[in-house]
Amino acid sequence: MQKKTVPPRWDRTMQQRLARGEAAALGELYDRFASLVHGLAHRVLGDEHAADTVTRDVFAHVWQHPGAYDPRQGPLRSWLAALTNRLAVERLRTTGTAALARGGPGTTEDLERTVRHATVAARADYIVQSMPAPLRAALELAYFQRRDYRQTAADLGVTDEEARRRLRLGLQLLATAHDAGTPGAPPRIGGAA
Repeated sequence: MQKKTVPPRWDRTMQQRLARGEAAALGELYDRFASLVHGLAHRVLGDEHAADTVTRDVFAHVWQHPGAYDPRQGPLRSWLAALTNRLAVERLRTTGTAALARGGPGTTEDLERTVRHATVAARADYIVQSMPAPLRAALELAYFQRRDYRQTAADLGVTDEEARRRLRLGLQLLATAHDAGTPGAPPRIGGAA
């Protein structure tokens, strides 16, 4: 018999508080995740005003539909990221389709390519933000400072083997950013959107 996973206490409690209509819970949720939501929306849309609108829409959706999140399906953070991605992609498609209808440049294929690229980029950002600090630090040294694994090991004060392990695992996690399923689908990062 498979053991049922128990959701983290904070996520479960937050969902219950939202379901009871506690405005303070929404404020807490906003304080904790607004920068994540806005950053992901901005990554998809590339526009500050549009990202502000999607951020507002995400938290309005949470407030209006607190039962949409099921803590047993994954972390609240992941569910919010998937919801943000879905709403941002919908907005990107809507504005892109409207621009095409007005005779703007490009084709529907160009729009879908843009949507796929934005989704993968947002997913990669989320993965990097969510990975454990030791993996993120190793990747940042290797990528941004162009360190090889030996230099990374020395900078981090770990063995060469540990540096290689961290880099390999970090890159494996990042590689999953391309596995987003159907174009425009929420990233597979947990929770039901």
